[in-house]
Amino acid sequence: MAAASELDPFPLRQMLKGYDKEMFKADTRSGLDGALLAIPQGMAFAVVAGLPLAYGITCSAVACVVGALLMSSRHSIYGPTNATAFMVSSYFAAFPNLNQMASMPMLVFLVGALLIFGAYFRVADMARFISRAVVVAYLTGAALQMFAHQLPVVLGQQISEPSGKPVARTLVSDVHDVLGNLGGIHWPSALICALAIGCYYGLKRFGKRFPALTLTLILMSLIAVMMNKAGLQVATYSDLSFTWRTLLPPFPDFTSGNASAQFSQLFGLALSLAFVAMMENSAMARTLASRSGHNVDANQDMLSLGAANLACAYLSGMPASHSLTRSLAAYESGAVSPISAIVSGVVCLVAALTIGPLVAFIPKAALGAMVICVAVALINKRQIQISLRATGADAAVFITTFVATLMVPLHVAIFTGVGISIILYLHKASQPSLVEYVFNEEGNLAEAHQGGRQHPAISIVHVEGDLFFASADLFRTQIQGSCTDPNLRIVILRLKNARHLDATCAMAIEELVRTLRADGRDLIVSGVSKDLYRVLKGAGMVEVIGKENLFPASPSNPNLSTRNALRRAQEILGIKDADVRIYYDPSKSPKP
Repeated sequence: MAAASELDPFPLRQMLKGYDKEMFKADTRSGLDGALLAIPQGMAFAVVAGLPLAYGITCSAVACVVGALLMSSRHSIYGPTNATAFMVSSYFAAFPNLNQMASMPMLVFLVGALLIFGAYFRVADMARFISRAVVVAYLTGAALQMFAHQLPVVLGQQISEPSGKPVARTLVSDVHDVLGNLGGIHWPSALICALAIGCYYGLKRFGKRFPALTLTLILMSLIAVMMNKAGLQVATYSDLSFTWRTLLPPFPDFTSGNASAQFSQLFGLALSLAFVAMMENSAMARTLASRSGHNVDANQDMLSLGAANLACAYLSGMPASHSLTRSLAAYESGAVSPISAIVSGVVCLVAALTIGPLVAFIPKAALGAMVICVAVALINKRQIQISLRATGADAAVFITTFVATLMVPLHVAIFTGVGISIILYLHKASQPSLVEYVFNEEGNLAEAHQGGRQHPAISIVHVEGDLFFASADLFRTQIQGSCTDPNLRIVILRLKNARHLDATCAMAIEELVRTLRADGRDLIVSGVSKDLYRVLKGAGMVEVIGKENLFPASPSNPNLSTRNALRRAQEILGIKDADVRIYYDPSKSPKP
């Protein structure tokens, strides 16, 4: 319950303290600029997802407004994104028997519910354990799939399935079909594609003040009108209409007999979409916050994204995530608060209902070309080089995730990469260092050299690292290896620098105690911190080891507990030795 109390039901009120007229003007200007980008970008991502164009526009509007009410970030803009849109497309391509349009409301509702559930339990804090190489490989593979998927559109090819039914699409099958149907290229569409790409990159050279994507679509629409009048027919969205009825999808129905079947079929995809949206949101919000100098709460933003998706389930029918391009545009155009996102969403929705019919003049090849340009922008050569060259583990994660994006649906590929990343992390973290120590002539603990043990019957083993389930076997094996000396009678386990003791390692220590005692030996534990003692006590290990054999750590004197453990070992063995000096701070010595 403590985690839930940290989530603010209305963080916007804190940001609006001291909000003045000049700030509102800045947010209004930024919101208008964002709306110019939101409309064509929303349409492009609707095309990627295989949904009606209206879904992309309404998602851009609804997610903006609802998300802004709950987010902690000042510049985040929510809406459809390339990654989530293509995950939807690839999933329904892999399962062609599912009715995509009928499934979307339930899917988006599940995404929103999972994000809100995750925010409650602070799941966004776990994003730091996922290698960035996973995200880079995932976006690179998704970009290539987006590119291949749009090739038939921009080339005007009519590709039909041999069976007459849709089948799962992959990068290989898309490229194969395009190459096998080169004779079916519609050259006017290909010309529009080439002109659109040239126009887009030409306008980009003039800087970000020009909405390159919007201007390109307007220009291509004019060219398409002239080509159609000249008898060169180019496919457009002439059958598209924008009304309140077409902008609202069917409501999610949880009462029909189909609801349970939909839930089981869509839950895996919803979980993947929620996970990707959480990662995109966390990474991008923190990036923008570092530039502007304010703090963000990843879990608060996860809550806002969940609420935005719940609203989209009833008002747009398309999953929403964190839009990097629109968020960067908001930051660079001077946005100072989430009011900018609200203005952008409202303008976007009003524009769809007023000038929306003009979308009917946009050539399909031109919008497909814009999707390709967006896909190319996802490929970051520098990040790919770093992922492949930094370490062998990073390269393995990148290659595995990248190949998975090309071979299996994206919702499976992302978890494949995350799984490999976590396995490699656990492998690194599960190798505690165990070194035998002795007290040197100065009274300090130092690493023992071969044959340098002061007492042949006593071994002080210093443990450095994490003692959790993944390290239990290695920990037990190394300790048992040090007990092969027949002269050894007492093992002093120094846990001063050991961390994260869990049930698995507690059981390993218990097995070690029983094994040693069965052989007439014993185990003493020194340097026990409060956290370690709490785990040992909860596991019933204090009684197994014996309170007389447990020595708590002393922050002021790091070697005191080990000195006391050594004396306890001498007492068990019945030997008397010269007093062992320990480290002391000369500044605290009594003055003469």
